[in-house]
Amino acid sequence: MRASRLLSILASLDVRGLVSATELANECEVSVRTIYRDIEALSAAGIPVYSERGSDGGYRMLDGYRMQLNALSPQEADALFMVGLSGPASDLGLGAVMVAAQNKILSAMPAHLRAGAEQMRARFHLDAPAWFARAEQPEYLQAVAAAVWEQRALRIRYQSWKGEKFREVEPLGLVMKGGNWYLAAQIGGTVRTYRISRILELTPLDYRFERPIGFDLAGYWRDATVRMEADMHRNTTEIRLSPTGVKMLEMVSSPFTVEATRIEDQPDANGWRRASMPMGSIRQACVELLKFGIDVEVLEPPELRAKMAEISGAMNSMYAVDNPVE
Repeated sequence: MRASRLLSILASLDVRGLVSATELANECEVSVRTIYRDIEALSAAGIPVYSERGSDGGYRMLDGYRMQLNALSPQEADALFMVGLSGPASDLGLGAVMVAAQNKILSAMPAHLRAGAEQMRARFHLDAPAWFARAEQPEYLQAVAAAVWEQRALRIRYQSWKGEKFREVEPLGLVMKGGNWYLAAQIGGTVRTYRISRILELTPLDYRFERPIGFDLAGYWRDATVRMEADMHRNTTEIRLSPTGVKMLEMVSSPFTVEATRIEDQPDANGWRRASMPMGSIRQACVELLKFGIDVEVLEPPELRAKMAEISGAMNSMYAVDNPVE
């Protein structure tokens, strides 16, 4: 275990340069004190690791020292070929580049590691979009990606749910979620999210910007999605679920809704169970709850129950046998 951790520390230093003890501890899931001991062990073994003091300090390796790929374990070598997403790479215009990079990595690997890596690439494939959904191929995706890489500001015409808007943004990163591409961009000192398929026009601007110090794209996206889910489900509805409805919950609801829904342990005489479920607007709640068909009953709030009754009545009239479509 320690040998693997020492190699992981070396890899971080090799790739990132200056790394703090706290960052290494978080990556390795150990205490900072353990990292101190590991650094001492590496130095004692002749690895040229040295520290830089100060609030922005950390550890780095002597310039010119590099790890060799033959330090990879077979499992690590295999895992390298699980991270390449051919579809998204092609969308970004990097499909051929990714293949070339993988081929170079393969050629640099010791022979005994190549077979496993080739098998991993041949036997595993990640399909990012959800079932019955297609991955987006936005018109301006590659232009946005270029602006992210070059740190070049953009002027965009954007279709939000409130209408069209013109914005000058500083693009910080791209995220693919459920087959859809999103841009994290800074505007007025605040980072916001834009769905790239909703960009109607795009013009690169003449100036380049400085990225915010310490901006973490993965951390931003994680926090932003939690906030978005919470904002979209600020209210609560009390419902009854049939035994089938309880089973359907994970299939038809978002992970946030599933996790936040509280279902009573004891069913009633007919096997139905009360539940408290997060909801957004009345309209949004109707859309979500109608997925359950006859396996859900809304108890509260009264306005949601009334709206469900109205929609159900309209559907009943529409499909009535004595009311055929002309």
